Amino acid sequence: MSGWPVVSGRAVIKVLSKVGFEPSHQKGSHVVLRRIKSPHRRLTVPEHHEIAKGTLSAIARESGLGPERLKHLLAAA
Repeated sequence: MSGWPVVSGRAVIKVLSKVGFEPSHQKGSHVVLRRIKSPHRRLTVPEHHEIAKGTLSAIARESGLGPERLKHLLAAA
């Protein structure tokens, strides 16, 4: 799969919720998610209209999904 799709923060949160993350709290426009099985693993997603490609790459790395899997999940959503 080629480059990152143009997605909103809400779409990223929705996809991550399907793979084991749940919203923990929000500070401003940033939502902090935690992994259900391991509550110490936290991930911050900006709730913007369009997420930058570098931010998507960091979210893929920090979530443990990897870029290809996250791209696939976002494209399917």
